[in-house]
Amino acid sequence: MSDLACSEFVELVTAFIEGGLDPDMESRFVDHLALCPGCEGYLDQIRQTIHTLGELPEDRLSEQARHDLLSAFRNWTR
Repeated sequence: MSDLACSEFVELVTAFIEGGLDPDMESRFVDHLALCPGCEGYLDQIRQTIHTLGELPEDRLSEQARHDLLSAFRNWTR
């Protein structure tokens, strides 16, 4: 297993998706991802959720609700 714990991985997912990790942390993140099927699945779920939220018609999800959901994922810890 890599030197990055799953709990740390979860905390970094949003920054990774947004391209906000420094090169060293991104390397550690990707190394962990390659070795941990559970975290790979988690990242896929987050990406799918973001993709789905981006496709919802405006009348189905208010801008505030979209913001609240994305904030919840950004701040969620395992």
